[in-house]
Amino acid sequence: MYTPQDQLTELVRRLEEKNHIFSADPLLITEKLQNEPSDPLTKLRHRATRIDSDGKLAHLLATIDSRINGTIWGGTLLWFVLGFIGLFGIMQAHVVNFFYVLASLLGFHTLMLLVWLIFLLFSPKNKPSLFGSLFSPATLMRGKDPVTQTAVEVYQEQLNHTGTKWFISRISHQFWLASLCGMLVSLILLLLVKNYNFVWESTLLQNSTVVELVKIMAWLPNLVGFPTPTAQDIITAQTHTDITPQMVAFRWAMLLIGSLLMYGIVPRLVAWLFCLVMVNSSRMKLDIKQPYYQKIIDFWQRKVIDPDDSPTELKPVAPTAQISQAKKLVVLLEYPYADEHWYQFAVGHAFDKNSIEYMGVIDDRDDMAKLQTYLADNAVQVLVGIPPQALPDRGTMRKLDTIASHAKGGLIVQLLDFKQDFLPTPAELAQFKSRREQWENALAERQIALVRI
Repeated sequence: MYTPQDQLTELVRRLEEKNHIFSADPLLITEKLQNEPSDPLTKLRHRATRIDSDGKLAHLLATIDSRINGTIWGGTLLWFVLGFIGLFGIMQAHVVNFFYVLASLLGFHTLMLLVWLIFLLFSPKNKPSLFGSLFSPATLMRGKDPVTQTAVEVYQEQLNHTGTKWFISRISHQFWLASLCGMLVSLILLLLVKNYNFVWESTLLQNSTVVELVKIMAWLPNLVGFPTPTAQDIITAQTHTDITPQMVAFRWAMLLIGSLLMYGIVPRLVAWLFCLVMVNSSRMKLDIKQPYYQKIIDFWQRKVIDPDDSPTELKPVAPTAQISQAKKLVVLLEYPYADEHWYQFAVGHAFDKNSIEYMGVIDDRDDMAKLQTYLADNAVQVLVGIPPQALPDRGTMRKLDTIASHAKGGLIVQLLDFKQDFLPTPAELAQFKSRREQWENALAERQIALVRI
């Protein structure tokens, strides 16, 4: 499972890829964190926290966490009650077969513990957990809005992670511990208010064999201070239906309690603690090699752009775009943009929607290959929208050169502004104007036509 900080960071990534509008502008926060002296992972976490400035996303994740934990603790309480009631039913008679009660207490529990150990030894290490297909956090959340559904997706991905087996094992051991503790409480209460006569019987085992067997069984409880039956107590307990002397019954009762503790509760507690440590050590980590995170990290690592070496004294001017009557292909360069209809200023409202093809964001090699294939088959004028965070470095300009060389109907560029409701600080406004000037110089150098607003 992710840490709470990484959960929030991953949720912000998924929402931003779905063009969600946050309470704070991700672009400005990314730029403000550029000079922060921290490692990229820490900066990504800080970025997510600042984007969630109103704390709604963190509150949503905390709500899902609390409901999952509430479900787990509700199951724990249920298992405690079942263990309490189950032992109470077994100990109704005054004459109690010691081995029958002990087998009822520890038999199935010990078998399941061995099954878990075998599963742990032989289960594939890299196989995804099956728990994610059996349980979905969506069952705990009523909200169907995109933010809630995206948060559920984050949790569902964690449940399918290979390390989830430790989380599921911890819950399983917690339930068994609750059941055993319920049995222990019920056993102690019954022994306090009722006088039991402990006996044993066997068709195959001799008295001497049973004496040795009980001595072996009593070794660990006796080691930690529990009184245990003597050899004479064991022999006289075979089918002895008379009232057992109080001290003899006391020793049998202490052996029963000690066995439940040492062979039931203690092994489960050790297994629970082991799984707890493994859960903390096998947490999921953010995959910062994803293109989304790499783009942000690359932005932080380049202080200014990698400009083309154009003579500053010439100050070339990019030509004004001429809108042709040809069919239009509209794309965004490297980053998404909040306004889906940003291109209407350039193409106007006279164009039929069928004459405008929108291809989305052009970023990686696959996007460029798809674009080149389309341009090879269609004579269109390409309108490229450049979001405010894009930088005119060599890689970006190579993309524009490639588009220009393949666009049979010509290439025009529109430099996009910040959102209308955004009020930049003087420093941010100066940085934006400087970047726009760099773009205009780079476009003028190549004589790429610019849509002027």
